[in-house]
Amino acid sequence: MYILIDADSLIFASAVTNNNLQSSIEGFDWRWNGIIWKLKQMYEIDGLFVFSGSKGNFRKLITKKYKANRKQELPEHLGALHSYVKSEYNSIYKYGVETDDVIASYWQRAVDNVGEENVVIVALDKDYKQFPCIYYNYQKETVTKITKEEALVNFYTQMIEGDSADNVNYCKGYGKAWCKKNLTTDMSHYSLIKTVYSVFKTLYKSKARERYIECYNLLKLRTDV
Repeated sequence: MYILIDADSLIFASAVTNNNLQSSIEGFDWRWNGIIWKLKQMYEIDGLFVFSGSKGNFRKLITKKYKANRKQELPEHLGALHSYVKSEYNSIYKYGVETDDVIASYWQRAVDNVGEENVVIVALDKDYKQFPCIYYNYQKETVTKITKEEALVNFYTQMIEGDSADNVNYCKGYGKAWCKKNLTTDMSHYSLIKTVYSVFKTLYKSKARERYIECYNLLKLRTDV
């Protein structure tokens, strides 16, 4: 099994719960070892890839509102902890995209080579559920196998519900109940697009296409980086 680990949340949690770099490093290592121990109980690991610290997210060029709601003061040693993980764990990162995009791209290439059933994404971010992947939530210690139909519904549901963590909310007034009723796994890809676009038409009239594309590009993870 090939394991792709999103370490950004792990780094952040380790930094905010400790008041200096050394204790943050120890906290990260402790969390990391616990996750790896759990994974080894479930899988025979053929490859382990760590991702963290990508910078220069292109989405902030699409709209200044993207993640503009994040006002939390960051620990001074957060950057140093990122550097530690990049050095000691050989974490993979790129510029111009998010860590999520890098993982999505590696996931796609791995799937093309060994198949969906042989790749696991380890993370806390629900955005990965827009792919038909095996997703391990290391906090809840749950494994979710997402089908192609579920992945499509997950993504277009997010188009409607938005992402409060990233300050993406284009369809105010439409929520979980609407999505559950109108977006289902027995619908074709085209039907999902048509249904979601109808909401944008209702809300934005002549600006619907522009807003739809903007929302899509903010939420859709790239697989070409």
